[in-house]
Amino acid sequence: MTIRACITVFAVVHVGLTSAAVLELETKIPLGDVRGRIDHLAIDLGRQKLYVAELGNDSLGVVDLKAQKAARTIPGLSEPQGIGYVPSTDTVYVANARDGAVRLFHGENLRPDGQIVVGDDADNIRVDDSAHRVFVGYGSGALAVIDTDTRTKIADIPLSAHPESFRLEAAGPRIYVNVPDAHEIAIVDRKTNKQVASWHTNGLRWNFPLALQEPGPVLAIFRFPAKLAVFRKEDGRMMTSIPTCGDSDDLFVDAKRHRVYVSCGEGYVDVFSEQGDAYVRTAHLETARGARTSLFVPETDRLYLAVRESGNTPAAVWVFRPGE
Repeated sequence: MTIRACITVFAVVHVGLTSAAVLELETKIPLGDVRGRIDHLAIDLGRQKLYVAELGNDSLGVVDLKAQKAARTIPGLSEPQGIGYVPSTDTVYVANARDGAVRLFHGENLRPDGQIVVGDDADNIRVDDSAHRVFVGYGSGALAVIDTDTRTKIADIPLSAHPESFRLEAAGPRIYVNVPDAHEIAIVDRKTNKQVASWHTNGLRWNFPLALQEPGPVLAIFRFPAKLAVFRKEDGRMMTSIPTCGDSDDLFVDAKRHRVYVSCGEGYVDVFSEQGDAYVRTAHLETARGARTSLFVPETDRLYLAVRESGNTPAAVWVFRPGE
């Protein structure tokens, strides 16, 4: 994103493009007999395997993206929420809310490889493979720091309340953390494992998804009211907030196209694009109610949307291809 775009006024403008021209539904991959809520996703790029946290089903879904089919379902989890894949050790980390454990699965066959207990309501996971670290949000306010070489929790970073989405800065040491119950975005230094700043949310509430428009602003989605808010990274000033779809749980930046994808449990995916001096909503795609988690993967150039079973709609991963 240009400096000019970072400091300009953002607006919602519906432009003369069809939703399919912006984001086209390519295929639907059934997950099988999977019931209940579906949470976050992760990918093993080498094997083209997508991992799905089937929270309501207490299982881990494995999708073969090459074959476009569900490869297997691993049962016996405990409300899985966050997933991270660590390429250097070929290990999948799965955070479980009910028992507070991060379960490890290794290699091609996803052999169970132990667990690391971090604390209750283990949630989002982020991987810093170059530093041999995995970060897990959990409990009433902390990020657990796991060493992927020793497979042990080596630190806790205290926060003021339970963390939702958080992102690791690519070119620096910061972690940006949504802390909705504290009405803030917490800024953490991952070298010192300490919170160093707090950005207030100016009356907006329930900030769950978060993304970084590197090297530009920080983007956060609020559920009440449903808005996409843009924060200046230098000082945390909210530059603007613009309406989006409701009950969102994931937000991703498509740096190649200067777009943002927002998946919402209300049953829509919103797409925002940079258009001159404005950030405009260029698509509002109807999906399925409850489909609020997703994963955009630049390497495959696809948005994967987790759709839970509901009525005549089977549990599936819907695959969207961005248009140019």
